[in-house]
Amino acid sequence: MSAVLISSDGGVLSLTLNRPDRLNACTPEMLAALREALDRAIDDGRVRAVLLTGAGKAFCAGQDLSLRRQDPGAAPLDLSVSLGSNYNPLIRRMRELPKPIVCAVNGVAAGAGANIALACDLVLAARSASFVQAFSKIGLVPDSGGTYFLPRLVGMARAMGLALLGERLSAEDAEHWGLIWKAVDDDALLIEAAELARALASGPTRGYGLLKKALYASPGNLLDAQLDLERDLQRQAGFTEDYREGVAAFLEKRAPQFKGK
Repeated sequence: MSAVLISSDGGVLSLTLNRPDRLNACTPEMLAALREALDRAIDDGRVRAVLLTGAGKAFCAGQDLSLRRQDPGAAPLDLSVSLGSNYNPLIRRMRELPKPIVCAVNGVAAGAGANIALACDLVLAARSASFVQAFSKIGLVPDSGGTYFLPRLVGMARAMGLALLGERLSAEDAEHWGLIWKAVDDDALLIEAAELARALASGPTRGYGLLKKALYASPGNLLDAQLDLERDLQRQAGFTEDYREGVAAFLEKRAPQFKGK
């Protein structure tokens, strides 16, 4: 059985983490499959948005720790190898993908699973779902972008509390704190997430990619640098067919028909 289920419909590439018996805990094969699917999506004009979710009752429990069991007296594992080869390339690919990624968190998102969700562009979560920065419980540092995402999304005080205490954060509190976009009723999660992904897939794809680039660059830029970046990206956006269509549709008082070009 594939660790990631992959399908495509209406411009939306759907990726479903598929180890429900292990709460979709991460393996090298799962992470590689995700990254390869996103790599293919870059130049596939049929893909204009991505929807990521999990099978079963969990979104992702983080690293499968059964793969990290060590015999007494064995040499310690070098965890930097796993991060450098598996997790970090995936997080970079998600953030750099020039197409929007919608995440539907259908259950617990723990450890690296929580941070994979936070690497997406729009995160919706079922009200029964929760987020846990579980790293401190086993003596580790939040990874997969956790130490980057948390302070920027919820501020240092809350980021420190989540990381040090490893407490479970409900989906509703995650929404109120600004960690995610929205908490929705459990039975509406996949419906609403799919509708959102389809709406993005019918939009100005090239513009969305430039928008992502601008917003994700902002925390590291001073105002002058960000203004220059906006200028340069707006130049690119202004050359797209979608911009031409958007202006024409506005002036003609009709719905635009974007082609993602």
